[in-house]
Amino acid sequence: MITLVTGGARSGKSRYAQEQALTESQQPVYVATAKVWDEDFAQRIQRHKTERGSQWTNYEEELYVSKLPLGGRTVVVDCVTLWLTNFFTLHDYDADKTLAALQAEIDALQQQQGHFLIVTNEIGMGVHAETAVGRKFTDLQGWANQYIARIADTVVLMISGIPVVIKKQEK
Repeated sequence: MITLVTGGARSGKSRYAQEQALTESQQPVYVATAKVWDEDFAQRIQRHKTERGSQWTNYEEELYVSKLPLGGRTVVVDCVTLWLTNFFTLHDYDADKTLAALQAEIDALQQQQGHFLIVTNEIGMGVHAETAVGRKFTDLQGWANQYIARIADTVVLMISGIPVVIKKQEK
């Protein structure tokens, strides 16, 4: 099962996904897709791990999330934007290769048992990027979000900390 949690910056996406995971599992999994860019970011990551607490199994995986031992678990994958950035740089800013790589990972997760709460950003609702690569990435993020939303069982849009369910498939 896939739940996509989307919204703007600081809309409460991660908090919501984590709260949902904790309602389903006493030992959920958190997968961080961020690359550690500097010491400040490393400290931020450590602070978030500490805040989550010991009941969480934490993984840091920049690319191949589907290869982690996640089957049968409740998993928060946070976030698509950073995950996509990692593939974008790996594939020398080729949008087609990047999208294909992310779609392959999402498809592989979908084949596994478990509940995957995937956090993403709606970056196309803001100011237009100034650079060509920025505009390319905004398009890429939109296509990735559309792909995941299309196959997701549930899609939740976070607005100012309020979850708005915009898709819910009945089982």
